Amino acid sequence: MNASEKITLTPAADEKVIPLMVYIPGRLIWGEAVVKEAIRVSTWLRTNVAPEVLTLFNAKILIPTAGAKLKPISHPELSIFVTQILAYHLIPPHQEPPDFDPTEPNRVMEPVTLWVDTFRFEGHLRLSALSSVRKYLDVTREAFTSLYDVEISNPLLPEMGRLKVPYLIVRQNMVLYGKKAG
Repeated sequence: MNASEKITLTPAADEKVIPLMVYIPGRLIWGEAVVKEAIRVSTWLRTNVAPEVLTLFNAKILIPTAGAKLKPISHPELSIFVTQILAYHLIPPHQEPPDFDPTEPNRVMEPVTLWVDTFRFEGHLRLSALSSVRKYLDVTREAFTSLYDVEISNPLLPEMGRLKVPYLIVRQNMVLYGKKAG
């Protein structure tokens, strides 16, 4: 099998195939993950059932470099150590219901710009109405942080356009947090 051949996935009765986009230093990767039906994939890496190695099938790798041709590299199967993952999300149109109660009192959606390697994520952190991004980052000790209503772009590759996703998670200590102007 060569790198451009596609694997036909046949999940077991208690499994599902979910398309994921994964950001690691210097690379953008997308492909299909096979997971248990009961797993909520969009929050998977925040749980105690998260794998140490994420395997993507029919994977493509893009190396974002200014002036380079956008030609992904294909792999029928690709394993990624979760410790390398800076961010990930379901590939639209796939999505899961929100992981919070929108009627919960005293919560706000704080607009932020996050820099994930060369990618710009414009979205919202869900915070206490009495908090700020700075306070949140000072006291929160989770490996991954949720970001909502996100628009993703890459200033090095404007031809990639913008991708909108309702939800993603980022490795909290490996991204830059910018307060949005205005």
